[in-house]
This record gives sequence, C-alpha cells and structure tokens, in this order.
Amino acid sequence: MQFEFNVIFAFILAGGWFSGILFKKISLPPILGMVVCGIAFSLFLKPHTPSIVWEISPYLKSFALIVILLRAGLGLQRAALKKVGRIALLMAFVPCVVEGTALTVMFHFFFDFNYAVAGLTGFMLAAVSPAVIVPSMLDLKDRAKGKKNEVPTIILAGASADDVFAITIFSAFLSLAQPEFGAATFNILTSILSVPFSIVIGILSGLILGFLLAYVFKRHYVTIRATEKTLIILVASMFLVQVGDSLHFAALLGLMTVGFILLERQEKVAHELSEKLAKIWVFAEIILFVIIGFSLDIPTALGAGLKGLAIIAVGLLFRSLGVYIATAGSNLTFKERIFCMIAYIPKATVQAALGGVALSHGIPEGNTILAIAVVSILFTAPLGLIGIRYFSNVLLSD
Repeated sequence: MQFEFNVIFAFILAGGWFSGILFKKISLPPILGMVVCGIAFSLFLKPHTPSIVWEISPYLKSFALIVILLRAGLGLQRAALKKVGRIALLMAFVPCVVEGTALTVMFHFFFDFNYAVAGLTGFMLAAVSPAVIVPSMLDLKDRAKGKKNEVPTIILAGASADDVFAITIFSAFLSLAQPEFGAATFNILTSILSVPFSIVIGILSGLILGFLLAYVFKRHYVTIRATEKTLIILVASMFLVQVGDSLHFAALLGLMTVGFILLERQEKVAHELSEKLAKIWVFAEIILFVIIGFSLDIPTALGAGLKGLAIIAVGLLFRSLGVYIATAGSNLTFKERIFCMIAYIPKATVQAALGGVALSHGIPEGNTILAIAVVSILFTAPLGLIGIRYFSNVLLSD
C-alpha cells in the first residue's frame, strides 16, 4: 500500500517536531532527534512513499539553506565585521581547504574513490553547519559573550562564508564527477580557478539584489507588511539561487550579502525579516533533517559507518589545524582560539542538503556518500553543539 503525499508529509512534520522536543529535553541537539526520526521512518515508510516526496525534497533542502543563510547575513553588522574582517576572511576558507584537501586524499585511498568523487565528498563534509552555528552565535551575541574580540561575529561570518566556499568547490567537483564525463576529464586547475570567479559573481549578485530590495522596502515601507516583505525576499532569493545554479556562481554567498546589505540600509526592516525567518526556520529545519534521515540506505550506512567515522574524525583534526592557522597573529586569546576550533566542529545543514546530490546525479558511489553525510551529522552535530554550550561559559568572557 502506498500512502498519500499529505500523510507522509504529516508524519515528517509531526515526527520531526516531537523528536526535536524530546532530544532537547535530554540536552541533545533537536536536529539530531529529527535525523533519528527520519531514519526510523525510513525503516517503515520508505516502501510506501510516493515518488513526489523524492522529487520535491531537493527543493525543500534548498529552501532551508536559503532561510538559514539569509538569517546569517541579517546578523552581520558592518562595524563588527570590519573589526574582524581579516580573521573572518581567513576563517572562511583556510579551515575548509585544509580539511577538504585532507578528506579528499583519504577518500581516494581508503574508499577507492577517483579524485573527482573524493573531492566532492571531502568538500561536502568540510562545510560547517549554519543550522547549529548561526543560532548559537546569535545567542552568544545577545548574551555579550566574547564581545571584546567579537568572537561570535568571527565565527558567524567565517562559518557562513565557509559553507559557500565548500559548496562552490563541491559543485566544481560534481560537474567533473558526472558519469558521462569520466575521471579522465578531471582538471584540478580548472576547478581551482573557477572558485574565486564564482565567489566574486555571487557577492556582486547579492549586492545588486540587496540594494534593490532596500530601495523597494524604503519606498514602500508602510504599504508592504512584514509578512509580504518576507515573501518578497524569499522569492527573490529563490530566483537568485536558480540563476546561480544555471550560471555556476556562488549564489548562496549572494544570499548572505543580501541580508548584510538590508541590515546596513534598512535596519528596522532587517530585524522584522530576521524575526519572520526565525519562525520559518522552525518548519524548514524539520523538513531538512527528517528528509536526510529518511533518505538513508541503512545497509550502506552500516558498511561505510566505522571507516567513514574514522575519516571524519581525522578530518576534524585537520579542520582544527586550519582554524589554528587562520587565527594565528590575531588579537584572539588562546582560550578564544580553542573555542573557535570547537565551534567549527558541527556538520549538519550542508551535509543534509548535499548528501544525496551525488546519488541523484547517478554517481555510483552516491549511496555511500549519503551514508557518510548522515554519519557526519550524527557524530559532529551533538559534539559541536554540546561543546559550544559548555565551553562558551568556560572560554569566553562576558
């Protein structure tokens, strides 16, 4: 028997909501509960799931990324960003490159992936989680933790751009890993050169859209309600992402730029949008993390789990090394640098959004890559969130 779409969707929403609350009650990340809920559902509901669920899931994941990156941009103030600009810039790419490169080599040798597939897997895993980091850093900013050296701002800006950097490199490797191209066409130089171009175009597109929206909201502030403003920015952001996917530039970095420009030009509107997007994220978060657990192939996960977990753990050591390098010569104290390492542990959002992409593109290793993505969420999300909660009080001053 095949369930109707609305029945499956109701299971996802109700189960994800309840499991999130349950895990929060026992001091574990709600997103972990949602992933576990999705895995549990996959055991019983997957054979009865209509095809439309799999057809729309990429769009739902994309929507969740849009919401969280807009929120990240709306939380970045120019004065704070200017103060930490150099460190935030280094934090945006140094840890990602160090970890992603190490993971690429390890997946090539230990999983026998060709370098294109190893690269897309490595840089998919190299991204940190906005779903964990953005709310956590906004909370620290509200409590003025680490304010003297703007530690939350460094992590917020660095982590958000880190995601875009990782996604951009992932996309470059993905295009080279398509079965129709074959490993022989792999050209690492082309991939490297495409990254800065993609990032620059992404920022420019965000600047243009941000100034345009700021102008519209200023001219029609009274006539356009907060809910309508939110709808406008979401539709515009979806359009920007679609164009970015078609023209291969970092549209997600553009989204963060849109939020930053709106906070600079129309601060009152930015706060309204931030409140609305926080409410939308409650829904988007459930969909994103339940679906990633729901998509998991259990036998493949069991087969790749231990070896994949070992590689993920080694990758975290390289990420910590990257953070140490990025913060060298800064005015951060030793304790603050340690906290930055801890805050860069969690992986969830990008892995949930991109974990199934290789599989959907027909890459033979797709099931294994999805399994590794889920393992990374189950291992690093609770570890990172618990670490942030505990060590923010120990390592950061008020």
